[in-house]
Amino acid sequence: MVGAAAPSSCYASPLCTWFVAAFMSVSHGGGDSRQAVALKSTGRSRRSRRQLTKCLSLSGSGSVQETLVTSFGPCNHYNALSSLFGSNSVSLNRNQRRLNRAAASSDKEYDDTEYVDLKCGFWISGGAMAVAMDMEKEAKVDNKPPTEQRRVVVTGMGVETSLGHDPHTFYENLLQGNSGISQIENFDCSAFPTRIAGEIKSFSTEGWVAPKLSKRMDKFMLYLLTAGKKALVDGGVTEEVMAEFDKAKCGVLIGSAMGGMKVFQDAIEAMKISYKKMNPFCVPFATTNMGSAMLALDLGWMGPNYSISTACATSNFCILNSANHIIKGEADVMLCGGSDSVIIPIGLGGFVACRALSQRNNDPTKASRPWDSNRDGFVMGEGAGVLLLEELEHAKKRGATIYAEFLGGSFTCDAYHMTEPRPDGAGVILCIERALADAGISKEQINYINAHATSTPAGDLKEYQALAHCFGQNPEIKVNSTKSMIGHLLGAAGAVEAVATVQAIRTGWVHPNINLESPDNGVDTNLLVGPEKERLDIKAALSNSFGFGGHNSSIIFAPYK
Repeated sequence: MVGAAAPSSCYASPLCTWFVAAFMSVSHGGGDSRQAVALKSTGRSRRSRRQLTKCLSLSGSGSVQETLVTSFGPCNHYNALSSLFGSNSVSLNRNQRRLNRAAASSDKEYDDTEYVDLKCGFWISGGAMAVAMDMEKEAKVDNKPPTEQRRVVVTGMGVETSLGHDPHTFYENLLQGNSGISQIENFDCSAFPTRIAGEIKSFSTEGWVAPKLSKRMDKFMLYLLTAGKKALVDGGVTEEVMAEFDKAKCGVLIGSAMGGMKVFQDAIEAMKISYKKMNPFCVPFATTNMGSAMLALDLGWMGPNYSISTACATSNFCILNSANHIIKGEADVMLCGGSDSVIIPIGLGGFVACRALSQRNNDPTKASRPWDSNRDGFVMGEGAGVLLLEELEHAKKRGATIYAEFLGGSFTCDAYHMTEPRPDGAGVILCIERALADAGISKEQINYINAHATSTPAGDLKEYQALAHCFGQNPEIKVNSTKSMIGHLLGAAGAVEAVATVQAIRTGWVHPNINLESPDNGVDTNLLVGPEKERLDIKAALSNSFGFGGHNSSIIFAPYK
């Protein structure tokens, strides 16, 4: 077979496919080879026709293969072609160059059974083209041995939130409808129009992070390290178990939307006095990648390690990319998710300037109210969420408890506005449809959705409309928003909500939507979870996260079977 003899680079080029098709047209068309490459364009000049006929007539003095190589030489894929046809040289004289220019500039008149290559200047029959394309596909398969799809499962989880520091406590508070929104206590914010947030009141790194590092690091990094290590403990990864891991196939991909803003802010204040007063770690501890790097350094994990920052969609991007590393065989184990902590003057002030925050300061627990007509903006939160993803056979071999299976996901971009959602919802709909395709399931199999729903006037409604478009005909669908109770954790939101989604699968309970007292016009509350937790046997669950810049992400989990 041709594909067995030709190098793989040949098949990476569409041009080589044209040559294969042309060869088949000429050599297998029957009778005079010129009949298989008949010109149909009535607008061609007589001179061009004569030149093409002359080139084809060369087949009488040599093989068809030689004719193709020597007659059509404008191709810049010379190496691939010489390998394909066994030719060591390709001559290109003035007449041949003129022929190529004439073919490229002529009118394109052909039907659905014939094709023209404008670079190489010949016509190809549709049947030969189809066979050539099949040959190309076969060659690709031959060059890459088929492998079974590696399945990805969740075997551990860790969180740091205003409603709890472990997955069980966190989810129990969600099921009870408890709010983690309160007055900000970390700094004096009396001069700000917004003075509430999902602030973590008590947090300790004792036993998780070395005291020296704990004093120097930004909170986003401390949340990340503790949540990451808690996910390992939750997953039963003891020192003995860890010793059996292939460290080269263990990775960390935990992102952040904002990074170490407090460290950077402190450096700016120190700079006002003197550069000598600056923390020497201010640059590395401010970058978003350093959290993943420090956790890997602590664990000795040498596999994929980096961070992704796509605003509030960060965590979903990290989770999906981590799963893909496992599927591709680049990793067996991945710690993934997101972390953010920007409830500081510069963070609060920045979002106030965007006019994005709720100002319901006198009633903090009622401030975050997705899909309610009286919502006035989102509420900032902080924390981290980390999933321990593992290749199925790897998890089974060590006897891990499997919480759920990760089926797939997708990303898209609205390409519309820096902060506003696309009015027609096309980007979100496309993202959901691609996620379903990647997961290999139909939309009817989704019966639970953890929505992005941040409590902003435009965003909530546009997402609801996209969800109704995709799933509105499914009578079993239930949608809720975790942000109604913990606020918006920015880059950590998707990971914390992924934990909530997995917990819903494990427990068979979905948490309520609190503060939904006066639904928006056009919002069908039958699709939404009510003010109390509801029992739901989840078939497959979708979790959405969207970010400034038009970043859309959807990931899908299901019970492991």
